[in-house]
Amino acid sequence: MNNNKTVFFAIGVLLIILGAFMLIPFFIQFIYDEKNSAFLSSASVTAFIGILLVLTNLEENRKLNLQQAFLLTTLSWLSIAIFGSLPFLLSNLNLSIVDAFFESMSGITTTGSTIITNLDNTPKSILIWRAILQWLGGIGIIVMAITILPLLNIGGMQLFRMESSDTTEKILPRTREVTLIISIIYL
Repeated sequence: MNNNKTVFFAIGVLLIILGAFMLIPFFIQFIYDEKNSAFLSSASVTAFIGILLVLTNLEENRKLNLQQAFLLTTLSWLSIAIFGSLPFLLSNLNLSIVDAFFESMSGITTTGSTIITNLDNTPKSILIWRAILQWLGGIGIIVMAITILPLLNIGGMQLFRMESSDTTEKILPRTREVTLIISIIYL
């Protein structure tokens, strides 16, 4: 049986980050005097589950095999979409579970589709949450592919390490530099 502690540890970290981002719309609720605790509740649940996953899956060896890398990718998308849908479910929009999941998955995949009607009258906190999900989807895949996955010994850097030349030493610093530049531009 495979040891998937690293997979669940990484998902826990992602959920903690997602929970932290949920606090931005929480503060927007105060600015616009919106009467709903959807974001505080969602952030609390998401961060709590993330912390549980991190604490119960601590391990020294953080290497993943190919099967675990695919599992991490699949579970990351699903868990972020599921927990990202909590604010939509707990808001006053009266969305079904399927609609809230669709809205979240649409944002995190940067699809841009929405089932929310009358966006002009939608609470500002929900609108900012939609924008955050789309932003996280856009920057998240870049950051994950270039920085996080190589640290876990998966991703594109494996191809460079498999070569017999010494290009790894030349490419890795450049990759981090490119990641930083892309992140600054994206911000």
